[in-house]
Amino acid sequence: MDQLEEAAAARDAAARAVLAALEPIEAAAAASAPDARQLSTDDQAALLAIAGGAKLYEHLLTGRMSVTAASGTRIPHAKLQQLEDAGLVVRDTGHPVHAGQPVALTDAGRAALFAARRAPTVQAPKVPARPGANRPTPAQRR
Repeated sequence: MDQLEEAAAARDAAARAVLAALEPIEAAAAASAPDARQLSTDDQAALLAIAGGAKLYEHLLTGRMSVTAASGTRIPHAKLQQLEDAGLVVRDTGHPVHAGQPVALTDAGRAALFAARRAPTVQAPKVPARPGANRPTPAQRR
């Protein structure tokens, strides 16, 4: 029993240390993240697609650049630049564009996406009963 209590105390101490270490990181991400209301639905969709994995490619013949997400979604280069300027995504320039530069969300991008995706809980709408489905019993009619 004593060993279990010691193990639980050590676990709780480690959990407190992790939470204390994460607090400044989360505070910095929340401070640098743009307001969730400023993210358009296009931005949210692009961030969500990039979160699943994406690469920036340049077409060899036309020179056009676009981001292809792992889901197959294509994101225009202008949208990528907008998200990069906002500090929401970053690309790995160590890879050539012809081979595909990996694009990933920054901490601020993840925080903004989480904040935008977190919606208040809403109750499901009540479906009206079909006519005649709930007939009163003789006891209820009285």
